[in-house]
Amino acid sequence: MSIVDQLRAAGCVFAEEEAGLLQEAAIDERHLEELVTQRVSGLPLEHVVGWAEFCGQRIVIAKGVFVPRHRTELLVDLATELKPEVAVDMCCGSGAVGAVLQRRLPNATVYAADIDPVAVACARKNLANVFEGDLFAPLPTHLRGQIDVVVANVPYVPTDDIQFMPTEARDYEARVALDGGTDGLEVMRRVAVQAADWLRPGGHLLSETSARQAPWALEAFARAGLVAKLVSSEDTTAVSGHLPA
Repeated sequence: MSIVDQLRAAGCVFAEEEAGLLQEAAIDERHLEELVTQRVSGLPLEHVVGWAEFCGQRIVIAKGVFVPRHRTELLVDLATELKPEVAVDMCCGSGAVGAVLQRRLPNATVYAADIDPVAVACARKNLANVFEGDLFAPLPTHLRGQIDVVVANVPYVPTDDIQFMPTEARDYEARVALDGGTDGLEVMRRVAVQAADWLRPGGHLLSETSARQAPWALEAFARAGLVAKLVSSEDTTAVSGHLPA
C-alpha cells in the first residue's frame, strides 16, 4: 500500500500533501516508514515532522507542545500594527507568535514565557529571551511598567469541553495549553490583572477568545483597568485592551 493510501485509510483528508511532507522530513526509507507509522497512529502531522507553518514561517514543534493555529495569526497582525519596541508572547507554547513578531519587527525586543518546561525548551529553538514560569513571574523585573504589547494566547477551553476537542489536540497536546478552567476564562483573568502592572501607560494586551466567551472576556479586561474592545476576523475573536495613559 502506498503512503498516500495508508494516510487516506487512516482518515487524513490531505493525504497527498501530507505524504510529500513526510517524505521531505525523512532521512531515509526506514525513517520514512517510522514517520508514516506515527502519523497513521494519530500523532499530529506537526509533531511527526517537527514543525508547523505559521504566518508563512516554519516554527519548530516538539511532541506534546501546542500546535499554533492559523486563527491566532489575527493576534500577530494586531500586534504588528502597534509596532511595539518591547513585546511579550505570554503562554507562548512553541513561541510561534514571538518568533513571527521578531521577524516582522527586527528592532523590537521580544520576550516569551510559558509554565510548561517542554514548551519552553521548544520555544527556545524558535526565539531568544524565553522564560519558564507562571505568567509574568519569570520575566525580568526591569520590564515591569515598560511593555508595549503583551500577546496572550491563553488556554480558553472550559475544562468540561476538552473531551469534545479533536483527538489530535486532546490526546497529543499538553493539558495546560488547553484548559482554561471552569468557564475557560480563568487564565485570561489572571493575565489581565497582572498585565496592568507590566504594561506601560498606553500599552496593549491582546488575547484570543471565543465568540461565546467574548462578553465575559471584555468584562475581565475592564475589571483589570484596561479599556477593551473586540476584534474579529472570519474565524477568530480577540480582545484588545490598552492601559490608559
